[in-house]
Amino acid sequence: MSLTAQPDVVHILDFGSQYTQLIARRVRELNVYCEIRPYNTDLNNLEGAKAIILSGSPCSVNGDRRLDVDLSKLVSIAPILGVCYGAQYIADTYGGTVAPSEKREYGKATISIEAGSELWQDMPDNSQVWMSHADTILKLGEGFDLIAKTSSIPVAAFSYSKEVNPIYGIQFHPEVTHSLDGLQILKNFLVGVCGVKQGWTSESFVEQAIEDIRKKVGSDQVLLGISGGVDSTVAAMLIHQAIGDQLTSFFINNGLLRKGEFQDVLDKYEELGLNVNGIDASEEFLTGLDGVSDPERKRKVIGKTFIDVFLREAEKLDNIKWLAQGTIYPDVIESVSVNGPSATIKSHHNVGGLPDYLDLELLEPLRMLFKDEVRRVGRAVKLPDMFVDRHPFPGPGLAIRVLGEISREKVRLCQEADAIYINLLKSSGWYDKVWQAGAILLPVKSVGVMGDERTYEYTCALRAVNSKDGMTAEWSPLPYELLAEISNEIINSVKGINRVVYDISTKPPATIEWE
Repeated sequence: MSLTAQPDVVHILDFGSQYTQLIARRVRELNVYCEIRPYNTDLNNLEGAKAIILSGSPCSVNGDRRLDVDLSKLVSIAPILGVCYGAQYIADTYGGTVAPSEKREYGKATISIEAGSELWQDMPDNSQVWMSHADTILKLGEGFDLIAKTSSIPVAAFSYSKEVNPIYGIQFHPEVTHSLDGLQILKNFLVGVCGVKQGWTSESFVEQAIEDIRKKVGSDQVLLGISGGVDSTVAAMLIHQAIGDQLTSFFINNGLLRKGEFQDVLDKYEELGLNVNGIDASEEFLTGLDGVSDPERKRKVIGKTFIDVFLREAEKLDNIKWLAQGTIYPDVIESVSVNGPSATIKSHHNVGGLPDYLDLELLEPLRMLFKDEVRRVGRAVKLPDMFVDRHPFPGPGLAIRVLGEISREKVRLCQEADAIYINLLKSSGWYDKVWQAGAILLPVKSVGVMGDERTYEYTCALRAVNSKDGMTAEWSPLPYELLAEISNEIINSVKGINRVVYDISTKPPATIEWE
């Protein structure tokens, strides 16, 4: 979305906190548009912001890895809210004292309001908050007002009004749900203090995105690689509503899709009126993956083969000027690595621009949206539930759910097990209660007994998680009876698998996918 579409913009400066993305999620819940920027971004890019939030950090203001920002420049732009490290950095910069805590405060605490403040509007006198800090603000600088404390720390929140814009600092994390009034505090700061308008909605996004696409593209032709997933399908519908038949999409079968998915999805796209070319390149992908076991190498092989196939097919078309992608905000965030903000977790095939030899412009209408926002946009453009509510599926497909070396037989085993798993989730009513589920074929064989025969076959792991946008995830507590039914059906129906296990790891520390 262009900034002209939403003039009231909030910038969140990321100092590396594991909760930075949650701040953005909570701000978006208030129908306020925000962007995450690295703490060391060019501050001139923040001009025009209505509010600035400084995130927490694993670093210390007193340590060798202290992360610095020009506060005088920031406060000249907009009001500031410092969270945890952000609050400590403000206090230290303005003459306060920050020191290691005698006892690290982590978990639930109750703040005691010490002075009236716009930050506490519609708040109870005592409110539960979530603390996570190793340093403590012991003393505030001259001109600062103490507005809250806890039984453990002398400064839980402060304000400073002697700059061109007001400054607030809070030692706790309002973005975490354990801070029971955290959303209200963010609203009080953004709407009450900063006067931000709450106009960020799915409908307003769609309206402005369509206008932006039409202005950018004009009469040019656009090409989109579509996967059957939520992101690329929503992008396709959005672009289609903007420019109609100027959009051509390629749906490439890489041989790593779910069982029967290629034809099923093509049929649905035809019903939607999308111009989609189905390309079966499964043999080309699987041949390229023969003997490859390293996860990043798998991604690179798949990415290169995808580009080769894509370009070969694109040469058959005339006057293509734009390449569209279903890139979303978590893709962007997880692919950025600077000193401080979240380290790169994995490479994303659709982030980072285009190869130099592609003489095309890039069109990414969903680039600033989280997954749940993409789903809401999907409903706003009248996409059927089967696409909107579809579980996320990794770009490399089953290549990263068949652990270790890939073979056609292993892919088949994974497809068969996955089909049984997903179908039973749907028939039991659990599919829509789970955010993402899939079967993983492990490179582990174990002894089993079937009838009077001894078997030595593969192990299948089942993964099901609940999440809002994939940034964090909890394992889903599927009923034991359902797990037993799924396990029994897989072992009895898929020759080559004789053991099924269930993954109960959260993200973090684990990731959703195994590779």
